[in-house]
Amino acid sequence: MPNMTLSNQPPHSSPSPPQRFHGVQPIRGLEDVPRSALYEGRFGRMFRNLPPFAPEDADLLSLGAMMIETQAQADDPNLDNPDIPAGFTYLGQFIDHDITFDPNSKLQRDNDPDALRNFRTPRYDLDSLYADGPDNNPYLYDAEGLRLLVGKNEAGEDDLPRNAADPRRALTGDPRNDENAIVSQLHLGFIKFHNKVVDALPANTPNRFDEARRIVRWHYQWVVLHDFLRKILGGDDVVNDIVKLDKYKVPFGGGTKDIQGALNVDLKFYHFRNQPFIPVEFSVAAYRFGHSMIRTDYELNPQTEDPDDVDIFGDDGEDLRGFQERRGGLEIQWARFFDFGVPLKPQLSRRIDAKIAVGLGVLPFITDMFKSLAKRNLLRGKALGLPSGQAVARAMGMTQGNVILTPAELGLPTNAPGGNPGEPTRNLAAAFNDNTPLWFYILKEAEVRCSGKKLGPVGGRIVAEVLVGLLDGDPSSFLSAEPTWQPKQGQFGATQDGKFFMADLLRFAGVKIS
Repeated sequence: MPNMTLSNQPPHSSPSPPQRFHGVQPIRGLEDVPRSALYEGRFGRMFRNLPPFAPEDADLLSLGAMMIETQAQADDPNLDNPDIPAGFTYLGQFIDHDITFDPNSKLQRDNDPDALRNFRTPRYDLDSLYADGPDNNPYLYDAEGLRLLVGKNEAGEDDLPRNAADPRRALTGDPRNDENAIVSQLHLGFIKFHNKVVDALPANTPNRFDEARRIVRWHYQWVVLHDFLRKILGGDDVVNDIVKLDKYKVPFGGGTKDIQGALNVDLKFYHFRNQPFIPVEFSVAAYRFGHSMIRTDYELNPQTEDPDDVDIFGDDGEDLRGFQERRGGLEIQWARFFDFGVPLKPQLSRRIDAKIAVGLGVLPFITDMFKSLAKRNLLRGKALGLPSGQAVARAMGMTQGNVILTPAELGLPTNAPGGNPGEPTRNLAAAFNDNTPLWFYILKEAEVRCSGKKLGPVGGRIVAEVLVGLLDGDPSSFLSAEPTWQPKQGQFGATQDGKFFMADLLRFAGVKIS
């Protein structure tokens, strides 16, 4: 089989540009990532000195074919993750869209072919929600320019605001937040949270919209740091090793007293000089752990309970795909996705392992030959010159046979089927035992080291350092502007000081819970 490369362009036969479904089209601005030694660029590198890992495409395609669940595995509840509710899969997707949103024109990028200038700094600023604000994007806001608009579908259910033309595209800061019926309703939840914050502020609040936006952003940032990140890392250890609480002594009553100071960030591998960037090791490998958490189908409400669960993607189109008005009957009861402490318990995400959902093995909206999300991810990692998982582990100071996965733990076969029907078998044990694609390695590490319940040492450290580093590098974040800030009990959904979770945000937003 001749070497194949993953094209970033739609086929000439396509009648219109394809929608940018998550993980399918390249992230905007990621068409080329040179191996620059500079600490700059929209998308740079964490491990600049490591060589790219460039295995044969045929081996990558064979590996990708192995990474799709069978239907029996998809139906096996033992492969659910008991520690992570299903909502965190889509919160992770929402976060990704927020920090990788690039509104710059193609002309700007063409004039910057090496991507060494950063036209936009990645931040948790919810520009996917607010765009450029009511002055520049008034179509997202009410007449006062205070509240974000909420739409209705034909069933009379709340939906994203949409244009009038069929298939009624969503009016949002980032169109990717309408790519499936779950993330679009999460976006709707943030719209409602903002509107409730506006309503909770006194009418005479100076710059009322700006103050509401700051409150929403800081509570969202708190959720990223203290709910999402700690959930996917299985606790506090990694985060507390990066975000350290200062304590110092002051004179008091003839002695001294300990004072709790600000939070300080200690990054060991993710470094930037002028402004943060998104490393390709994060965007093309580590953060794609979420693909393995996707369920084949979901319960959204009582009408979609087993056996009527709704497929994430299906052949008949009666699934959760977006970029159209949400059909009636798919309104989410959010207690099925996050833990609200009510009798209705959330369904679970899938374990973080080296398998992804059946529906992602043949993506129905792809028109080129690579319809498998696993194959696309692996080919993209090679195209962008990612180092191997073992090389990154060694660069982090891990040792062979101790923390680095052994060939036995990788469990790769010597006679794997070819990546496409009729192709000869491949010896993946020989191809990948010493060097393994970074994305596959991170998934396998979580599976072997952590029973799939959380990210392992390589994947967890990359994800944690980037997510914390972006927060630390944003001068307007709570961590930079007011590092002692914390949510206050009784304000905007917080049930106690310093405690605020995604369930609190949605409850205050007034979405349907159960």
